[in-house]
Amino acid sequence: MYSRVTLLEIDTLRVSVEETAARFRAEILPLLEERPGYEGALVLATPEGKGIVVTLWETAEAADASADLAAQAVERFVTVFRAPPGREHYEVMYADLRAVPVAP
Repeated sequence: MYSRVTLLEIDTLRVSVEETAARFRAEILPLLEERPGYEGALVLATPEGKGIVVTLWETAEAADASADLAAQAVERFVTVFRAPPGREHYEVMYADLRAVPVAP
């Protein structure tokens, strides 16, 4: 399993963390779910607007192929970021994901 990790900071003077998360679920999550090799996502945020988005992929190739979607997401959300987000790729060495999904 492989991941794409995006580090970001939301401008909470323009939009709330909750609104941004709702937009992610409505606009980006359906696009991710259509991608071959997509295995899930984690969206983490602080009340101050710092956030991490981790998308999980079956293969490194699937993670790499999602780069165009990541660019689309940044374009759609450009007005909510304090600065351009940073991205990195990681191989998932261990995962224990038994937790119940968080309700929208």
